[in-house]
Amino acid sequence: MTAVIDKPVSKPRRWQAPPRPVWEETPTKAGLASKGLVLGIACLAILFPLWIVVVTSISSRKTIDEAGGLVIVPKDITFIAYQELLSGGQVTRATIISILVTLVGTLFSMTVSVLCAYGLSRTGSLGHRWILMTLLATMFFSAGLIPTYLLVQTLGLTDTYLALILPSAISVFNILVLRGFFMGISQELIDSARIDGAGDFRILWQIVMPLSRAVIAVITLFYAVGYWSAWFNASLYLNDQDMMPLQNVMIQLVQKQEAPVGLGQAIKTGQLSGLAVQMAVMVMALLPVAVLSPFVQRHFKKGMLTGAVKG
Repeated sequence: MTAVIDKPVSKPRRWQAPPRPVWEETPTKAGLASKGLVLGIACLAILFPLWIVVVTSISSRKTIDEAGGLVIVPKDITFIAYQELLSGGQVTRATIISILVTLVGTLFSMTVSVLCAYGLSRTGSLGHRWILMTLLATMFFSAGLIPTYLLVQTLGLTDTYLALILPSAISVFNILVLRGFFMGISQELIDSARIDGAGDFRILWQIVMPLSRAVIAVITLFYAVGYWSAWFNASLYLNDQDMMPLQNVMIQLVQKQEAPVGLGQAIKTGQLSGLAVQMAVMVMALLPVAVLSPFVQRHFKKGMLTGAVKG
């Protein structure tokens, strides 16, 4: 008898589309063309305003005056707006404040959320059901703006950076997503670790969190973007302008249509346009999110859908 040698199945290359299920029809050329057209229009609608903002921020005052405002075609490129903004003053201080608040707030929120989600994922933990019901109730009912402000004021958090973190530190939705993902981890794996003498914190740190990198990356991005883009808490609880984060400075700049402190002389001499300064501040506010999002994008499907379905 001749031996039958199975030929190795060649793996599809990265650029090749995955095989379609047998029940799915092969798309027509018209369908593919229309899909590409719609996606192209959607991308253009998103990227075109960003292009205008970036080009205007690096345009000279003469180019902006010739264009009558926003610039579409780059000409006489200059980075004087960014140089002036980062040379010190209100915008530089606000940027540093936003970065520190984002880092500290994200670390605090993730620590509390992971611990709470892990405890709620163990159905036999003390007070599991009552704590879960209490958290769910806060998603539908809240005390309101005035009681929240009075609470922050009573705790002495007004005009402190803690007012930018604590009032909105925890998201129940993020906790539920983490809980759903943690509940999907094999219970046998956790039981075997307990038999070997591991405690809850060691199980969480060495077993649960390494297996949950996808959902942790997504929730971390959610918290970071929330802290970086937050402006309401600062406008409500802070009275000192020197403590304002970048988003509040940007709002003040756009509403008042004037340059931040320290840039007036450059505008008066004709070297800098107030519109270029506004666009540059917007670019600085959008840059961290635009840079970090692609690195976490690959975790979105696994992190969000798996946690939601298994919850």
